[in-house]
Amino acid sequence: MRFEGTKGYVATDDLKVAVNAAVALERPLLVKGEPGTGKTVLALEIAKAIGAPLIEWHVKSTTKAQQGLYEYDAVSRLRDSQLGDERVKDIRNYIKRGKLWDAFVSDERPVLLIDEIDKADIEFPNDLLQELDRMEFFVYETGETVKARRRPVVVITSNNEKELPDAFLRRCFFHYIRFPDDDTMRSIVDVHFPGIKQRLVAEALKLFYEIRDVPGLKKKPSTSELLDWLKLLMVEDIGPETLRERDPKKLIPPLHGALLKNEQDVHLFERLAFMARREGR
Repeated sequence: MRFEGTKGYVATDDLKVAVNAAVALERPLLVKGEPGTGKTVLALEIAKAIGAPLIEWHVKSTTKAQQGLYEYDAVSRLRDSQLGDERVKDIRNYIKRGKLWDAFVSDERPVLLIDEIDKADIEFPNDLLQELDRMEFFVYETGETVKARRRPVVVITSNNEKELPDAFLRRCFFHYIRFPDDDTMRSIVDVHFPGIKQRLVAEALKLFYEIRDVPGLKKKPSTSELLDWLKLLMVEDIGPETLRERDPKKLIPPLHGALLKNEQDVHLFERLAFMARREGR
């Protein structure tokens, strides 16, 4: 199999190389990048491209590695034994499969997404080393070993909230998704809004990148936020002439709530507008 992108996902050449290299090496693909650059969606698009089922494991701060393998519900078994339930005779009734187990026993070669691995405890990645290396794990309650029928394509995303252990990094193929340049962003916009007026796109992108370049911005707007903003501009029928205005009183762009997501950044633009008005007197 080779990944060449899809109609709904603009993949750069270096991203295609990274995906295909990880598959050839049979190693997890570790993807980092700014939030909103398409890390999570990548797994879905790989699954679409190769016609494979997608198994998603979204990691939280409370997630433990063991949950990806299986969980044994001893409390339910104890309660059922007290009630005389016949199910207690088979311990398998109280074992809940995790996402890795589902991926290992899938009839088709799946794509396994381990999303935002850096949200969990620092030991989380290390706890998965052996299972991801050997593609098998042991179920102590039943005495069975679960082996992968077909090695899944593993995509792991990280927002760089925590440093990942070196031992884990050595076992991955790494790719950093750079923020799209102007040409790539235009291609992304065309995929989501075919037929959109190019003058509007040109002015919107110019303003969008100017906002991202403002020093002191706490959260730079991302690709997904640009797409939301463009959709609102079209719904409200705001033309490129409005975006082209450089009136100091209108320094904050129209419908800025789609781009600026916290009060500090809005206040920053308000201060910049105030300073621009003072200088214009």
